Amino acid sequence: MPCVIGLDIGTTSTIGVLLRLPDQVLAVATRPVTLRAPHPGWAEEDPAQWWANVCAISQELLANSAVPTQDIAGIGVTGMLPAVVLLDRDGAVLRPSIQQSDGRCGEEVEAMRAEWPEADFLTRAGNGINQQLVGAKLRWIETHEPDVFSRIATVFGSYDYINWQLTGTRAIEQNWALEAGVIDLATHVIDPAMAAFAHCPTGALPPVVRSHAVLGRVSAEAARSTGLPGGVPVVGGAADMIASALGAGVVAKGDILLKFGGSIDVLVATDIVAPDARMFLDYHLVPGLFMPNGCMSTGGSGLNWMVMTFAGGERAAAEAAGLSLHQHLDALAGARPAGAEGLTVLPYFLGEKTPIHDAGARGVFSGLTLSHDLGHLWRAMLEAYAYAIAHHVEVLNAMGHSTTRFLVSDGGSASRVWMQIVADVLQQPLQTLSGHLGSCIGAAWTAAVGTGCTDDWSGAAKLVREGELIQPDPAGAAVYAAGFLTYRNLYQRLAANRDPA
Repeated sequence: MPCVIGLDIGTTSTIGVLLRLPDQVLAVATRPVTLRAPHPGWAEEDPAQWWANVCAISQELLANSAVPTQDIAGIGVTGMLPAVVLLDRDGAVLRPSIQQSDGRCGEEVEAMRAEWPEADFLTRAGNGINQQLVGAKLRWIETHEPDVFSRIATVFGSYDYINWQLTGTRAIEQNWALEAGVIDLATHVIDPAMAAFAHCPTGALPPVVRSHAVLGRVSAEAARSTGLPGGVPVVGGAADMIASALGAGVVAKGDILLKFGGSIDVLVATDIVAPDARMFLDYHLVPGLFMPNGCMSTGGSGLNWMVMTFAGGERAAAEAAGLSLHQHLDALAGARPAGAEGLTVLPYFLGEKTPIHDAGARGVFSGLTLSHDLGHLWRAMLEAYAYAIAHHVEVLNAMGHSTTRFLVSDGGSASRVWMQIVADVLQQPLQTLSGHLGSCIGAAWTAAVGTGCTDDWSGAAKLVREGELIQPDPAGAAVYAAGFLTYRNLYQRLAANRDPA
């Protein structure tokens, strides 16, 4: 049977998987990625590091699997969305990528809202005017880095950049184009007026390709760098959260994935197109379906910040118990009552994206007293992200989307304490997954479909096993219903009283 490779250009790591169809994982490899924040609210990475990782990972996958090169049938690449990568006419990267979680563009977003009525833009673009738009980032560069802006010849995303390195073909995948705010939802093609609204230089946007369409083949130069066989087809790729949802088995209307990575994603499968400025709209990888979704600015990254900033003194206790610091903190939080005894956290440490789209929002610890300890702080953080998920579900339901089956994935889902809190806040059972390798599985499966190795989109889920079904505890329902109202009201009060300056 043929083999396919999936590559995930993630925020904190690059991951590769080699699959032999229909359901055998032959090798997995990973390399770390450095996320830089040179100023408050900024989030940048080095595309050269992504490519170096891909080269090393590809060689490792082939070395560890001993697969004959002629068995490699296709490659799919996924990545964070919509990161912005800029090339000059010679193909040189002009500056570090601006990541999807970057929050520097508040002024540009307001200027865009003043130029194009948001309700009209939303209907046309499928997404609202917010800091996620590529236009906001391009306008910031135009103002603050005019020399860079004047040399832009290509604008595309993280996995588009890797596809170009692999094949020499410049293209943008359909979901990058949709979330970038340059594609007309009615025609599914780039709209010149929307590209101009984004201040995108003429000709800088490459052609749009569908996720499973073959855009090119591994070039001789890329083959030398990666060890991959030359001529292997490369498909358009996929947004990381959409690829992850496919790998988790989110293929039926009402299926919803809670993805606990560096950021937290909330994604639902639907056949309803209902643009709403509070959420993002993407194409599902399965033709005919869509995937409305939310993405928080933080998640695991916020918890990691707390560990590094406040929990260093617990390292000895964690090691004595044979636990990681995260596991030790989970144990402390599990011993504290629901509601963290009045402590409420707003987890807006990089501003916030969905559903409030407020780059000026900030992290808050409210109700803190001398009776609270580190266990309370950690529990309140876990509860904060659970409340944020509940806010997303509330909005999705208000938009008319069914949310009937909840699946959880990625690193944070391994925390039994956190998942129980989320189940209790939602009062919904959570299906955990075993063996879910994240977005790279969906990327590989997209390549399998695009190269004709299979036509079964649901087959990706066969690579993942269902784990524990976490049932909600009705005893916590009242406490968390009140806590959710406190969480929502706290942000609303602070936002209303914020100094406009």
